Amino acid sequence: MTEGPLSGIKVVDLSQGAAGPVAAMLLGDLGADVVKVEPPGGEWGRGLGPPFLGGTAAAYLGMNRNKRGIVVDLKTDEGPEVVARLTDHADVFLESFRPGVAERLGIGFETLSARNPRLVYATISAFGRTGPWRDRPGVDGIVQAVGGIMSVTGTEDAGPVKVGVPAADMVAGVFSSQAVTAALFARERTGRGQRVDLSLIESLLAFQVVPLSMYLASGTPPRRMGSAAPYSAPNEAYPTADGWIQVAAYTATRWPRLCEALGRPELVDDLRFATNADRVRNRDELRRELEAAFETKTTKEWLVELEAADVLCGPILGYPELLAEDHLAEIGALPPYDQPGVGTLRAVTEPARFSETPAGHRRPAPLVPGEHTEEILAETGFTPDEIEDLIRRGVVTANRKEAT
Repeated sequence: MTEGPLSGIKVVDLSQGAAGPVAAMLLGDLGADVVKVEPPGGEWGRGLGPPFLGGTAAAYLGMNRNKRGIVVDLKTDEGPEVVARLTDHADVFLESFRPGVAERLGIGFETLSARNPRLVYATISAFGRTGPWRDRPGVDGIVQAVGGIMSVTGTEDAGPVKVGVPAADMVAGVFSSQAVTAALFARERTGRGQRVDLSLIESLLAFQVVPLSMYLASGTPPRRMGSAAPYSAPNEAYPTADGWIQVAAYTATRWPRLCEALGRPELVDDLRFATNADRVRNRDELRRELEAAFETKTTKEWLVELEAADVLCGPILGYPELLAEDHLAEIGALPPYDQPGVGTLRAVTEPARFSETPAGHRRPAPLVPGEHTEEILAETGFTPDEIEDLIRRGVVTANRKEAT
């Protein structure tokens, strides 16, 4: 594969779980050489299952592609120095410890930056480095709970509902990779690296820019509206004769087309539904009118008719139906790759398409902890005798069994 846009950039990744590993993975997708540093026994994300493949969580394999793995025991006297030497010639250092832990270990920003002034030092924490919540432990579900997003997810007649994916982790990972890339660009002008701090809570707030902006302007807390959008109608899922269909026909041109396609042209002149604002205000009445029409035909039949009328719509697909769609294969989504020790898998890969420096899946995740320890240390300048001594004393762990 042609080198990616971040080819030549070296990343030392000490993060665990989801947010940090996703950030480092995205940098690896863009061509960076990512060295994943794990504790003895491997990071806790390896246990995020079932399912497990080759004894390792499938979720871990999905979030740690395009990385090489090394095990370093930071609780030993020499462990932090090994990590420091790895970063001496690196471009990016990424960690997801609680605030203050990296400093206590001797691998904080001031220490590593003094050794390598060009280093971009990125941290991801649950609640940030300052404020009353600074020292609180937090994972995705906790941050979703306190971060407001569960108050707008689900329906009014049900209890609190998490977003069905680890939203806080994922957006923090995406924002972190973006911030690191921006810091690398800034370094091209200044010649110096810098510290980049992100938190799950602020990333989740940024993810909610639409409902938060509406609340800040109105002072009215948003309702939990299921599949509907609070700012437009009709823009939600409707039951059909055999399933569900999502419809977005709230513009001045598409609303009349929907009414015609449904055989309800009189709704266009109904004052309750004259404008988008009217339809939002009378959403419950609108839904009753449209549900009665949608339940008369199958999802497939409605898709044909609505698409012919240029009404935005789509079926509600589960993963099995989605992955069976020809469109995904045609655009190259979810490509197959070989995972040694497991077999052929399909990858959720980098969505951006670069015309000159393609991004994508270049290497599988380290299946076992310490898979590339010796290779990485040798590249860093450790002699064979030093490597053997570090392994013997348990400072690092090397897995010398080839994956089969």
